[in-house]
Amino acid sequence: GFERPSGNPNDRRELPIGRKARRESASKEGAMIRPGTSLTKQKQKQRAAAKVAPGKKAEAARPDLHEFLNNCDYVGAITLLEFERKAKEDREHLLMWLAYCYFHNGDYQKAIDTYDEAMKKEQDKHIHVYKSCCYFALTKYKEAEEEAQNAPDSSLKIRLLFHTAHQRNDESAMMAHHQALTDSREDQLALAAIQYLRSHFQEAADIYKRLLVDDREHWALNVYIAFCYYKLDYYDVSLEILQSYLTQYPHSITAVNLKACSHYQLYNGKAAEAELKVLQQASSSGNIFQEHDLLQHNLVVFRNGENAIQVLPPLLDIIPEARLNLVIYHLRTDEAQEAYNLIKDLEPAVPREYILKGVVFAALGQRSGSREHLKMAQQLFQLVGASASECDTIPGRQCMASCFFLLRQFEDVLVYLKSIKPYFSNDDDFNWNYGIACASAADYKEAKEALLQVQNDKYRAEFCYLSWLCRCYIMSGEPVMAWETYVRMDTTNESFNLLHLIANDCYKMGHFYYACKAFDVLERLDQDPEFWEGKRGAAIGVFQRAVAGKPGGEQDKLQEVVTILRSSNNPQVEYMVNRVIKKWAKENRVKLEV
Repeated sequence: GFERPSGNPNDRRELPIGRKARRESASKEGAMIRPGTSLTKQKQKQRAAAKVAPGKKAEAARPDLHEFLNNCDYVGAITLLEFERKAKEDREHLLMWLAYCYFHNGDYQKAIDTYDEAMKKEQDKHIHVYKSCCYFALTKYKEAEEEAQNAPDSSLKIRLLFHTAHQRNDESAMMAHHQALTDSREDQLALAAIQYLRSHFQEAADIYKRLLVDDREHWALNVYIAFCYYKLDYYDVSLEILQSYLTQYPHSITAVNLKACSHYQLYNGKAAEAELKVLQQASSSGNIFQEHDLLQHNLVVFRNGENAIQVLPPLLDIIPEARLNLVIYHLRTDEAQEAYNLIKDLEPAVPREYILKGVVFAALGQRSGSREHLKMAQQLFQLVGASASECDTIPGRQCMASCFFLLRQFEDVLVYLKSIKPYFSNDDDFNWNYGIACASAADYKEAKEALLQVQNDKYRAEFCYLSWLCRCYIMSGEPVMAWETYVRMDTTNESFNLLHLIANDCYKMGHFYYACKAFDVLERLDQDPEFWEGKRGAAIGVFQRAVAGKPGGEQDKLQEVVTILRSSNNPQVEYMVNRVIKKWAKENRVKLEV
C-alpha cells in the first residue's frame, strides 16, 4: 500500500491502495499480497553470502537490512529487526521499519500494533495513514477511513479514501477524491485499480499501457494489463503479455496463477493445475497451496468444486469470486435456498454475475413456485440477452432462450437455441432444455433425439425427464418404448403419475392397446370410475381396430384386452365381451378364448 521507508521514514514515496494497484517490488517478491490474505510468507531459499577480505579468516557478518528489503525477504528483515529490538540496539526508526516489514509480510495486525508503539516514540502523524493501510488490507474499511482522517493531507491519504469510498459504494465521495488525483504514477495506478474493480477493464488497461510507455521496466504493469485482458475474455492475449513478466520472475505466485486461470479458460482444470506445479517445486515450505488463499480458491475451481464447502466460506469477504463459486456449488448440489441467500444482496456488475443471479432466482422460483422469483429471473436474463454487448454472444443467446422459456414462448426459445446448437452437441443441460422446448413446440421427433442424448444418470432418473421422453415416444408412434420406461420404474407416486400420462397420451394418439394396459393398472391401484371408463374406451378402441383390420387390433392384442376386461368386476364387462366381442369373433372366425 505504501513505499518502503528510506533512511528517513518521513521521506517516503506514496503508492496506491487496492487489489490491483501494487508496488513493483511487491510483485518482484512473487506473492503480491492480496488485501485480507492470511498468507504466511515463504522464506527465501538463498541468503546473501558474507563478504570476506582476501587472506582473512571468515567471520559471521551482520546481515544488512537493506539487502533483505531489496530481495523482498521480509521474514529475514523482521528477524533482524526483532533481534535488534530485543538487544536494544540503536537503529534509527527501528519500529517504523519493523511495522513496514510486518505489513509487507501480510502480518497486518502486528503492523498495527507496532505502529501504535511507534506513535508513542515518534511524533509523526503520518503513521495514522500507514495504520489505515493495514486496516484496509484487513478489509476493515470503516476503521481504515477513520484512521486516515486523523492523518495530515497527503496523496496517499487521498488514494486511500478514494478506495474506501469505493468499498462503501459512496459515489459522491469517490468523485471528490477522484478530482483530487494527479497525473503521478501512484495516483494513476490508484485510478486504474478503481476502474478494474468497477469492471471497466478496457479503461484500466489504457491507463496501465500509458504508464508502461513511460517506464518499460515497470514489469508489474504487464501483469495488470494481462489481468485486464483476462477479464475481457482475451485469454491468449493475456498469456502473451504475461510472458514478459514471467521471464523476469518465473516463480511469481500472482503471475503463475493468472497463467493457470487462462489455461483453465482455454483448456480445462487439469491443464490449469499443471501450470501451478512450478510454484510447488520452487516452494521451500511443505504445501504452498495451503499457505495462499488465492491458490486454495482456484484449486477448488480447477478440481470442479472439490472441497468447496471447506475452502470457500472463509474467503467470501476476501476474494469476490469465492461467493460466486460457492453459489455455483450450492446450485450443483440442489441447494437453491443456500445459493439464494448468498447472492440475493449482490449487485451484479458484469454479465456473468447477472446470469448467475438469474439462474439462482429461476431455480428457487421453480422449486418454490414463486412467480416473483421467476419474473426476476426472466428480467435478469432479458437484460443480458438484449444488451448490445451480449446479444450476439453465446451466453447472450442462452439468456434470451431462458427468458422466453420462463415466458413459455417455446417457438422463440428454439430460434435462439438452434442458433447455438452446434456448440453444445454433447452438453446435457443444453440437450435437456432443447428437448423440452421442442416437445413443448410439438416437434416430438427432434425432442426425442435431444433427450436421448442426455447422458447424466441423475438427469435421466428425474420424473420430468422421463415424462417428457415418454410423451415424445408416444407422439412419435413408439408407445412400446414409453410402456417399457414405466415397467423399469419402481412403484412410487412418480410411476403412478407417469402411468397416468401414458394412459391419456396413448388414448389421445389412438394407441389403444397400451392405453388399455395403463388404465388397467391404474384401476387396480385406484378404484376411480374414470380409470374404468378409460379402460373400457381403450378396449373398444382395440376392438374397433380389429374390426377394421388395422394395426393395433391383432388377434393376440384383442385376446389380451379381453383378459384385461375379464379382470374387472364391472357389470358392463359381460355385455361387452359376450354380446359384442365374442359375437364378432365367432362371425369372423377369429379364435378368442372368452
